[in-house]
Amino acid sequence: MAVPIKATLEKIPGGMLLIPLLLGSLIGTFAPGTAQFFGSFTGALFTGGTTILAVFYVCMGASIDIKSTPYILKKGGVLLGSKVLLAMVIGLIAGRFLGELPISGGFFAGISTLALVAAFNDTNGGMYMALMRQFGKPKDVAAYSVMTLESGPFLTMVTLGVAGLSAFPWQTLVGAILPLLLGAILGNLDPEMRKFMASAAPVMIPFFALALGFGLNLQMVWTAGLLGVLLGLSVLLVGGAVLFVADRLTGGTGVAGLAAATTAGNAATVPALVAAANPVYEPAAGPATVLIAASVVVTAIGAPFLVALWARRAENKAEATPAEVAA
Repeated sequence: MAVPIKATLEKIPGGMLLIPLLLGSLIGTFAPGTAQFFGSFTGALFTGGTTILAVFYVCMGASIDIKSTPYILKKGGVLLGSKVLLAMVIGLIAGRFLGELPISGGFFAGISTLALVAAFNDTNGGMYMALMRQFGKPKDVAAYSVMTLESGPFLTMVTLGVAGLSAFPWQTLVGAILPLLLGAILGNLDPEMRKFMASAAPVMIPFFALALGFGLNLQMVWTAGLLGVLLGLSVLLVGGAVLFVADRLTGGTGVAGLAAATTAGNAATVPALVAAANPVYEPAAGPATVLIAASVVVTAIGAPFLVALWARRAENKAEATPAEVAA
């Protein structure tokens, strides 16, 4: 008898990331010695998140096509640039008041510059492409090949440095983007390698999510509840407004901008990678991971609603215009 595990996970927004993350946090909370007790490959499953992520980013890089048409470069570049610029502005403002450490008490306990920047920096590629297939054009879908440059901790590290917070050695910055570049080189040298490696990236998501969750305590998950929802709404509404305007100013309908106003599932991996590169961010990494995971869910639910609403309005307006002209 077949059990529809994959289909069930895919019905849950961000399910491939969130369910293994929750499972890992359950094990890490109630049986924290599991990895050490079993050791070997079982232990590696719970502690090898960084290694899995390194391979994941090579596969993500393979999906980048440097032969993109001018339209794709323009559309993807505008959305990428707008999203990164917004994250930098937020980083500058938050960095001035919060520094590197998270807020330690009150309703906003756990929020940090790291959480804000990482949540705003990275677009949910699967969601964007699915929405643009339904409400946009094929070339709008292809624009995500440019936006994949958001993936990984590199831009978050750069943003934190620009915000005047603890910087990273140049070797760390280069090392953060090398796997992505390696994948891009392999994928562009051989289309078969691109197809092979890009298709492998989704398989790794539940495995690095399990390892990330193992390092989280469920108490943090509980306390992140409403605050995580608010972070997701901020990404959706504030990010959506900025990206919508950018898309419209460059000749788009605004649909692509709204579709890009999400937080990627792999953004939840960024705090741990940043903390590994610079230990000063370790206190912020755990709470940031949980908050970003909540933002993934909220934006995955909200973005389709906003896109469908605006696309319907734009379509009705386009149908009404010829009638008005004829009258």
